[in-house]
Amino acid sequence: MDESEILPHIDRHCAEVMGEVGGRAMAALVRRGHTIAPVGGSDLPAGRSHLGGSPQLEPGTPWPEIDGVPLSLLAVLDTDALAPWLGDDLPVRLGLLNFFYLDPDLPWPEYKHVDYEDPSAWRVIAADPERTVSPLAPEAARVYERRAVKADPILTLPGNWEHAVNALDLGSGKVPALEAMGIRTAWGPFAPEDDKTGGHRAFGWPWLLQGGVMSEDDVLLLQLDSDDHWMWGDVGVLYFTIPADALRTGDFSRVVCRMDCC
Repeated sequence: MDESEILPHIDRHCAEVMGEVGGRAMAALVRRGHTIAPVGGSDLPAGRSHLGGSPQLEPGTPWPEIDGVPLSLLAVLDTDALAPWLGDDLPVRLGLLNFFYLDPDLPWPEYKHVDYEDPSAWRVIAADPERTVSPLAPEAARVYERRAVKADPILTLPGNWEHAVNALDLGSGKVPALEAMGIRTAWGPFAPEDDKTGGHRAFGWPWLLQGGVMSEDDVLLLQLDSDDHWMWGDVGVLYFTIPADALRTGDFSRVVCRMDCC
């Protein structure tokens, strides 16, 4: 994708929606990201990235759990395959990222006491791709069907509820969130034509269902939409984010997972 061809369209769009001053400020917030979708036909997979299936962990890595209840593997991202497009937006080599979450629909009684807002209810584990094994999931963990995925480059803008938008100074008493309500948030040949559906995304800005997701210093690692394989609340979206400084040091204990639903 030729970024230089798309940026002028973003500049014009932001100016049309938010005015000259607000438009420039909004366009400056653009970030690179990817749409994530199962491969089909002649699509090439994004390295070893996949949804569901087994994790790819370094030997000896314990299976993540909360209060003795195992989490379920949702996705693996091969960041080496994403790095060429992300450039400086991916400040360090991360290798493979394994995304785990406490499955909300399992019926076992052990789940009744678990707090889904406890940071132990999710986990992101990085692994060196040269040293990984694929351990079997514990019996109580759900194993989703493995789906290899492609990662297509897009340019993204924040939705009007994000803190970065609300912090813009538009002058003249204008409310940034209201001014930005018509902003298109994904651009590029592989971006959705409108903002009515989120889909799966990696990096960039998230598609917002309701409310903001990130602070200005946060990075979106992965957005998982509801689909035929899983459901987040009432047709919701699951977001994994991390502070930028934690990403640079590889401190995935500071990842935050949030679910938004209708």
